[in-house]
Amino acid sequence: MENNLMELEEQIVQMLKTVYDPEIPVNVYDLGLIYGVDVDDDKNVVITMTLTAPACPAADFIAEDVRMKVASIQGVKSAEVKIVFEPEWHQGLMSEEAKLELGFL
Repeated sequence: MENNLMELEEQIVQMLKTVYDPEIPVNVYDLGLIYGVDVDDDKNVVITMTLTAPACPAADFIAEDVRMKVASIQGVKSAEVKIVFEPEWHQGLMSEEAKLELGFL
């Protein structure tokens, strides 16, 4: 069972890498916006994430895109997105690839 959950978590991460903030050419995972992916034994998924700014105009769009894409993965029973602002997002959370893409390296 543990192996199946790990595989499912990997599929979720891959799916998260297809979600983009419309204003930034880097996916939400590599931007460091995903703080947690929790999958229970019944395969209910809770994604804890933040935004680059609390007043992000695309917040609802991004959260719904994350929820719908994760929910579409075979085996996922339900998907919920929790948006938090603690800890506050900063550029240090981005992957090396994201920093390179955005010219921070």
